[in-house]
Amino acid sequence: MGKVFLTVNASGAAEAAKRGDVVIIVDIIDMSTTLEAVLDAGAFRVFGASPAGCRAPVVLNPEEIGRIAGLLAVRENKKLVIISEPRVGTTDERKIRSAPVIKGVEVSGAHIEAVYPNAGSEITKLADFKDKIVIAVTDTGGVAFDAAFTAGAPVILTGTIARTMSKKGFAPARAAARRAIQAAKAIGTGITIVAASVNSLEDILAAECIMKLIVEEGFIGI
Repeated sequence: MGKVFLTVNASGAAEAAKRGDVVIIVDIIDMSTTLEAVLDAGAFRVFGASPAGCRAPVVLNPEEIGRIAGLLAVRENKKLVIISEPRVGTTDERKIRSAPVIKGVEVSGAHIEAVYPNAGSEITKLADFKDKIVIAVTDTGGVAFDAAFTAGAPVILTGTIARTMSKKGFAPARAAARRAIQAAKAIGTGITIVAASVNSLEDILAAECIMKLIVEEGFIGI
């Protein structure tokens, strides 16, 4: 039987990573919903990363995430885009917030096609994300993803309960649960669902929902 845990914040994500769990980041407004939408649209791979100047009680390395994502783009001959904040603001503002990630991508030799706002499920109205590598640079979900990545998580996923252009009802949450189960069974480890912020009730309730579905799908928590 598989072990399933629920935790919060970047610190919880880092602890889960050190335990060797598959980590699911839940930040439904808007990071994980944005990434669910681009996955629906055929994105090749998604990452999260912390913004410039972020302070957290864990080690973060957004530049390294940019470098790894860029190397993947070069190796697989894929286009790379960044999604960042502020949602309502200029591209230059988003580039400033994404500066460490951009530096890492540039070190890899990859090219950044565009920087888009963190627009949630409507992100796919802004561009075609098919076969692209996407990095979401955001304050909570991005930081939690970064913490898990830097602490060595074997697999980091994202999940949401919010509807997208392609999924509604329980479909988004069930998709996250099944992705996590597949990954955990493949490497023989547990799953930790991370509500990206303890101050966001919506993240906590969404994480609980995904956890319940993981158990219902047959990955039994202990």
